[in-house]
Amino acid sequence: MSSTLALTETLIARSSVTPEDRDCQALVIERLEKIGFTCETLVSGGVTNLWAVRRGSAAAPKILAFAGHTDVVPTGPLDAWNSDPFVPTHRDGKLYGRGAADMKTSLAGFVVASEEFVAAHPQHRHSIAFLLTSDEEGPAIHGTVKVVELLQARDQHLDYCIVGEPTSVDTLGDMVKNGRRGSLSGKLIIKGVQGHIAYPHLANNPIHLAAAPLVELVGVEWDRGNDYFPPTTWQVSNIHAGTGATNVIPGTIEIDFNFRFSTENTVDTLQARMHAILDRHGLDYELKWTVGGLPFLTPRGDLSEALERAIKDETGVQTALSTTGGTSDGRFIARICKQVMEFGPPNASIHKVDENVELAFIDPLKNIYRRVLELLIA
Repeated sequence: MSSTLALTETLIARSSVTPEDRDCQALVIERLEKIGFTCETLVSGGVTNLWAVRRGSAAAPKILAFAGHTDVVPTGPLDAWNSDPFVPTHRDGKLYGRGAADMKTSLAGFVVASEEFVAAHPQHRHSIAFLLTSDEEGPAIHGTVKVVELLQARDQHLDYCIVGEPTSVDTLGDMVKNGRRGSLSGKLIIKGVQGHIAYPHLANNPIHLAAAPLVELVGVEWDRGNDYFPPTTWQVSNIHAGTGATNVIPGTIEIDFNFRFSTENTVDTLQARMHAILDRHGLDYELKWTVGGLPFLTPRGDLSEALERAIKDETGVQTALSTTGGTSDGRFIARICKQVMEFGPPNASIHKVDENVELAFIDPLKNIYRRVLELLIA
């Protein structure tokens, strides 16, 4: 069994359902301290975070950080799994277990790649860092963002960051994320007048009032995207109105919605445009906003070139850069790092029953991480 596979299985066996860490980071610390890392555990709101650094020998070393999370999503019904989600199991050339793809294989790859790199380059010029949290799959308010705030207070910036999210699609290395869209959610409450359905002239149906602005909002072209991002989208996720009775016109309607937006828009511009549409329809409404994350983008540069080269050398695959998918902790790290990219194993099974990773991808993934260190840090 390879060192990477052994560590992956050990991590999977620790049932670190968010926000629990179950000593996953303690295991990582034990390995990193043996090769000269200075490790700092930061606990916030019951969440365990790790900031670890091995300094380079250069007078002004750059920093490449490996970032990720030790927490996993809940398993769902255990009887739906073909094997215990926290007992690493080999079947049909795959390793099964919760976190196999998201993202304990990547974490093991980070650690073993660093061990091998330091053994080969003990006097490496630039610095290696780890930024880990147990709050990525949860609310993400006591995790990476807290470490970033601490580093900002220390005026500490990163030069490169690889987040180990599972980004590949059909085979290892076919996709790398060089950015993510922003997420802006809202709860819209449109007010009418409740009344008896047989006397509509004595009421004002908010469902009817909502129809025209909803049609308009669905048809808006918020932007056309750009070379890296698809166009911004606006989607309704939930609508609720009524008392449950068939003969009552409701007094309000609640509409939950979400923008996934590109760098062509900002929170302020999207909010202003939506308020303008609602105001034009003369509605009596309340609108509460929640910013889930701002978009970030890493244009082609040293990090993308190193990842592309490492992937090509190891797998023969020509990778594609993409900003699709949901939010990630990269949105926080981008505040202190100009080059943030995400790369990990295929994501088809993440958050599903029988989550898995192909055994044949585990060591090549580690080798790609190590190769990036050789290209940028040695």
